[in-house]
Amino acid sequence: MTDPTLRLASYNIQKCIGLDLRRLPRRTLQVIEGTGAQIVLLQEADKRLPPRPAALPHFVLNEAGWQIVNLGGAGSLGWHGNAILWRCQTVKMRDQGHIKLPGFEPRGAVWATFDTAIGPIRVIGAHLGLTGKARHEQVLHLARESANFDNTPLVWGGDFNEWSRSPVLDHLAPDMTFIAPRPSFPALRPIGALDRMAVGPDLQVTAHGVYRERPAHIASDHLPVWADLRRA
Repeated sequence: MTDPTLRLASYNIQKCIGLDLRRLPRRTLQVIEGTGAQIVLLQEADKRLPPRPAALPHFVLNEAGWQIVNLGGAGSLGWHGNAILWRCQTVKMRDQGHIKLPGFEPRGAVWATFDTAIGPIRVIGAHLGLTGKARHEQVLHLARESANFDNTPLVWGGDFNEWSRSPVLDHLAPDMTFIAPRPSFPALRPIGALDRMAVGPDLQVTAHGVYRERPAHIASDHLPVWADLRRA
């Protein structure tokens, strides 16, 4: 009997506006569902201007059976554009919260703890800054905040905005192992591995990749990344 796995995905949905400049939330949902993930971290999930309503409406997700971690204000899907979804009978959410990130731009991370088929797991979703200095400060801050949690197995994921293929962020969080990055941006001809994941020592990555099936090539300027996880 093989050990169970859990699929986690991360996707910058660009407010559901595709490369054809059309806002089509159900097209975005089609891509999310195509990843086969049980838990999904989203970036740019809310519209830009206050009160920052959800770009991917709650009712669209609810109709498809997705549950939403309650992280934002009224009408928002997440916090600072970061959201967490899940859809699986074997996944139950325990708790959730926010992490304010340093930097000139208003940035934040979100987290949630789940009971899953591979045991309890905590996920942190983030959208890091545009400058190298900001990204370094933010990864250091995430590492410090992560150390304050209990020993629940941990996964980071999100749009890290890091173009370099060298491990420039990895040494900033020595307790985390970054999954080998693969190009996810821009969606039509991806060359930059902006979207990344990292796991703690209690988790093993059995497979990972970039989801490229249509309409992912046009639904956002990013492609989703995914990873299959099991207990180490």
